[in-house]
Amino acid sequence: MVKRYLSVISLEEARSLVERSFQAVPRVVRVPVGTELIGRVTAEPIFARFSVPAIHISAMDGIAVRSADTVGASEQHPVTLPDAVPVNTGNIVPPGYDAVIMIEDVWLESGRYTIRKPVSPWQHIRPVGEDIAESEMILPRGHRIRPHELGALANYGVTEAAVKHLRAGLIPTGSELVPPGIMPPPGKVIESNTLLAAAILSEAGVEACRYPIVPDDHNAIKGAVRRGIEENDILLVSAGSSAGTRDYTADVIGDLGEVLAHGVAIKPGKPVIIGRVGGKPVIGLPGYPLAAVTVMREIVMPLVARYGLPVPRPEGLSARLTTSLHSDIGTDEFVLLSVGMVGDRWVAVPQSRGAGIQMSAVRANGYMQIPAQKEGVEAGEIVDVRLTVPRTEAEEAVLITGSHDPSLDYLADLVRPRGVDLHSTHVGSMGGVIALKKRECHAAPMHLLAPDGTYNTHYLRRYAPDADLVLLCVAERQQGVISREGLGFDDLPGRRFVNRQKGSGTRVLLDHHLAERGIDPASIPGYDREVTTHLAVALAVKTGEADAGMGVYSAAKALDLAFVPVATERYELAMHRQMLDDPRVSALVETVSSETFKQILNDLGGYETAETGVLRELRG
Repeated sequence: MVKRYLSVISLEEARSLVERSFQAVPRVVRVPVGTELIGRVTAEPIFARFSVPAIHISAMDGIAVRSADTVGASEQHPVTLPDAVPVNTGNIVPPGYDAVIMIEDVWLESGRYTIRKPVSPWQHIRPVGEDIAESEMILPRGHRIRPHELGALANYGVTEAAVKHLRAGLIPTGSELVPPGIMPPPGKVIESNTLLAAAILSEAGVEACRYPIVPDDHNAIKGAVRRGIEENDILLVSAGSSAGTRDYTADVIGDLGEVLAHGVAIKPGKPVIIGRVGGKPVIGLPGYPLAAVTVMREIVMPLVARYGLPVPRPEGLSARLTTSLHSDIGTDEFVLLSVGMVGDRWVAVPQSRGAGIQMSAVRANGYMQIPAQKEGVEAGEIVDVRLTVPRTEAEEAVLITGSHDPSLDYLADLVRPRGVDLHSTHVGSMGGVIALKKRECHAAPMHLLAPDGTYNTHYLRRYAPDADLVLLCVAERQQGVISREGLGFDDLPGRRFVNRQKGSGTRVLLDHHLAERGIDPASIPGYDREVTTHLAVALAVKTGEADAGMGVYSAAKALDLAFVPVATERYELAMHRQMLDDPRVSALVETVSSETFKQILNDLGGYETAETGVLRELRG
């Protein structure tokens, strides 16, 4: 048996290990000239089979002449040519003629041509090989073929090209896996890691071959790896790389070849395996999706690049980090980010750092690396960001930081065709107020109930007294108790509860009503269990993890749960007045005010739209 986790090596050591352990020589295949060539990399130079043009041709409509016959022609002394041949653009220039005169410079009289200025030899003639000569090089080796070059290759007589080719096999392992497209029964999960790995590889022009799911059986995995090595240049084995009792990948690689490393000091992605079987690289991917993505990006794709294939390079920029991040010394950690331009500076908002939360990658448009020698990064620090989207798309991002509401997802959908990419981060209403004060977001959704019964303005005046702000009403919405049994507020003591995070408007509302009724929070089991969205509250109730929670009606309706109203509150987007001059924000305001959005709110249920789109001013 292979020892679980060999000495964990650094990311730099892992890359060096891969570089010196594999020759990285690609296959060479010949591909017919056609769209399949686009993006492929030439393995050898490509030469023209014939000259273009292959014979002298006219570049103009006119007459072919001997230039010597035109000597002396002028306005005062017109010359009638003894011999000339009419030609059109692209016609062959007959032998013996060495120039073409444009038809507008010729006078035709009695079937003879008269000119009033001389021409030089080869005027308006495209000579043989003007574009390219026979045997001339069209493209060198190592060139990535672009779409417009296909026409040139065909025009120069090329029928096929030798290009670099790399085939990667992807083997998913795990008895708990089911294929995509199947609703997984309890205890099962959809196998998606090889799907995402194949997509990443395909973007670099790698032929990715996904194999069927292999159950957690040593011999079955061994047989699949043996076949995969025979059929591919690189082999990726998904899952089975940790230290569990059913993690066989390292053992199988050790049986068939050699485990070079088991464990790299990266987060997420530590359990990665680097092995060699039959001289070929075998990489064991961790089972968690974001860990697998990290290993693909930081270890596998640099290996692919060594084969000479075009691995995309992320564009970088510098941004101000909104949240302090702790990191373990000695580990390179990669953190997903939502990045946007707020005013005249880039701002980076960290996404969830959980390795199994794929939505973090969906929501993110960039990432950062916390180097192994650092214990973390402080809020406000300028960090290096690598974009996962084109910079122009990142410039469309609008950062919405604060309270959660399901309607924000629908709002994001409506504004996307207008060139606005809405990024919502759920940190609670108070978290949004702080982000707004620090100018780290475009807008802060909030619904904070003040002691005097008003919403939002009390807290903004308190925490941002000098700011010139506006509040855009999204809706007045119903908050209440979500349960399976129709529980009311007074039924909460003794019931398992799921709460929203401290600083959220829902938490403020809950605590207000608990105090008003004289209910001790300690009497509610689960009061300290926190989630960050209304849908997370509803889901905890739906699955039976909690008996009740506070949330909006639309979340209860979405999961077909009972709802008992407690209050109607004002849910607004707070923003600095100058943000209204930003075309992205003005598009957002117009969309909130639209009848389409109001209809969506009515369909979701639990929203009153009489105030939707109304702007309130709050001057410092």
